[in-house]
Amino acid sequence: MTEPKTQKIGFLAVPQFSMLSFVAALEPLRAANRLSENSLYEWHIFSQDNQPVAASNGLPVSPDRQFDETDDIDMMIVVAGIGTTEIRDKKLFEWLRQLSRRGVALGATSTGSLLLARARLLSNHRCTIHWENKESFEEEFPGLNITGELYEIDSNIMTCSGGLASLDMMCQKIALEHGGDLAMGCAEQFIHPHIRPANEQQRMELQFRHNTSHPRLIKVIQLMQNQTEEILTCTEIGEKVGLSTRQMERLFRTYLSTTPNAFYMQLRLERAKHLLLQSTMSITQIATACGFNSTSYFTRCYTRGFGLTPRQQRQKL
Repeated sequence: MTEPKTQKIGFLAVPQFSMLSFVAALEPLRAANRLSENSLYEWHIFSQDNQPVAASNGLPVSPDRQFDETDDIDMMIVVAGIGTTEIRDKKLFEWLRQLSRRGVALGATSTGSLLLARARLLSNHRCTIHWENKESFEEEFPGLNITGELYEIDSNIMTCSGGLASLDMMCQKIALEHGGDLAMGCAEQFIHPHIRPANEQQRMELQFRHNTSHPRLIKVIQLMQNQTEEILTCTEIGEKVGLSTRQMERLFRTYLSTTPNAFYMQLRLERAKHLLLQSTMSITQIATACGFNSTSYFTRCYTRGFGLTPRQQRQKL
């Protein structure tokens, strides 16, 4: 019986990459080799300057190949994390385009999708990114098909939202190439008995995030999350979910130890903070997007909530 051809996969480590995303993408390949008793996959680590790269947790990963030693690579996965929004390296983007022109498949974990997009490699492909970065990603690339799924495998482009979604994506890759039994065996090696489909949501269910299962309170929170630009009054929210203002206030005090207005304000401020850190929108645009009718009012509320002005928050980057 002929042994299958070994697929050679490169991992480009970007400074402050997510260690969890990286390991979750690499380890299924090792498990596939072990369980199949074949060298199905071989992997190599790259860095732009051929020096060790520190992950966001401070631990370094050393490349085992030079940046230009890619002649036999079948797939290159950009492993990224925080800080990626600042990367606009033309040399890197041209390197990725050269790989694509040679027929090398490309992948990304977490914010690595942003670098593939800046290299103009996602135009005709579905793609995804970590939920924290989706809004700013859509702002920078309004023409892309950004799905928000856990992962996307579209022809020769593979992207995932990061974290343990890397494990699901790579197990799905193994299933497509070597069968579902091997993929499930790999998942079980990591006490991951269910390979999640791509369309499972990235974020924790609201009832777990806020430690409540009250159905009408969950509906109120969902409405607030979806209406951070055109703000609803408590009366309007109550009419939509069948609650009086007094009933709503009682639910928030009982389950969340706060008031509806304070909770709504905190949601808007958290969104504003995310946009300040992850997007290039102006402070005025962010104020409008988060339902504040003036920049000065937004600044006062933000400073009261976080102890920094919006401008100071952005300067901390």
